[in-house]
Amino acid sequence: MAVRLARRMSELAPYLFADLDRKKQAALAKGVDVITFTIGDPDLPTPPEIVAAGQAALADPLNHRYPAYAGAKVFRQAAADFMLRRFGARFDPDREVLALIGTKEGIAHLPLALLDPGDAILCPEPGYPVYAIGARLLGAVPYQMPLLPQNGFLPDLEAVPAEVLGRAKGLWLNYPNNPTGAVADLDFLTRAVAFAQRHDLVLLSDNAYSEIAFDGYRSPSVFDVPGGREVAVEFHSLSKTYNMCGWRVGWAVGRSDLIKPFSDLKSNLDSGVFTAVQAAGVKALSLWPGPLEGICAEYRRRRDSLVEGLRAAGYQPPVPRATFYVWMPVPGGDDRAFATELLERVGVLVTPGSGFGASGRGFVRFSLTQPTARIAEAVARLKKLGAG
Repeated sequence: MAVRLARRMSELAPYLFADLDRKKQAALAKGVDVITFTIGDPDLPTPPEIVAAGQAALADPLNHRYPAYAGAKVFRQAAADFMLRRFGARFDPDREVLALIGTKEGIAHLPLALLDPGDAILCPEPGYPVYAIGARLLGAVPYQMPLLPQNGFLPDLEAVPAEVLGRAKGLWLNYPNNPTGAVADLDFLTRAVAFAQRHDLVLLSDNAYSEIAFDGYRSPSVFDVPGGREVAVEFHSLSKTYNMCGWRVGWAVGRSDLIKPFSDLKSNLDSGVFTAVQAAGVKALSLWPGPLEGICAEYRRRRDSLVEGLRAAGYQPPVPRATFYVWMPVPGGDDRAFATELLERVGVLVTPGSGFGASGRGFVRFSLTQPTARIAEAVARLKKLGAG
């Protein structure tokens, strides 16, 4: 029997990090000691208080049943409390907060509630691949907004063609930014909110890295901006903040008539976040900002070690103020060839920037998810290779 797949599968290229993992496994099979700086998967452990809360909830048989579709009330209340304490933004936990099985799930599903085939959505590029994938899979059109170094890796919103804006329903933003590590100030967010209001767009703010910041920087929310509440849905995650990537828990927050259709959609597609995981999330949010000082201090040490080492090796990485990524221009501008050379010659695996979109060409991304000793080893290998 010939398998006839849906046409949408032709839109689905191999996921960037799955492809990188295959390359890593092939190198390991050859006996290479690979130092991996690709996927943003923290190597630091989840804080023990959070683990204990999850373990206690796991042992309760009541939590073995189907969870509430929108999330347990106690988790939604904890998320609303966080938004108030952190950003001064008050939300109704019953109507304006929705639990997610990690923000990747929410980002992929939301276009189903917002877009019809042929509609457009504005996406940062380079950017998290799921922004565009979620639109393409349902026949909508992701319009890629270049993030360029000369603009501080902020999109030029006024450069979006009128024809695209006529079909657009949403605008994705992600600051602090993956992959570039760039940050956005309140002036830019104010302009983005005004742009969304002017063109009747839902502003979709992926704020997963809000708490990973250095050198006194404090990331804003789109809800810090007057009018932000009228146009925006913001996504938050515990994955990066508390080293909980594998737990799969986050939330979306916004006005009720934006959250309710999203919640209705999800109730037809999944069964919600495991209640024991939500209990761990409640504990994590109750600790804020407790463990973050130590977590950010460790990433700052790693950032400084990597940046100083790369500069000593002849490269020119910037110093990011947030996220745990270093976005580095490569000699010669061919990021894929550079990444291949690093893996094949010195066993260092980085992410080629063009994997995040065409505007990422000429850059590679390092994730600060290796201990300082491994960072030092990687830098020593790169010094032997030379910056060319």
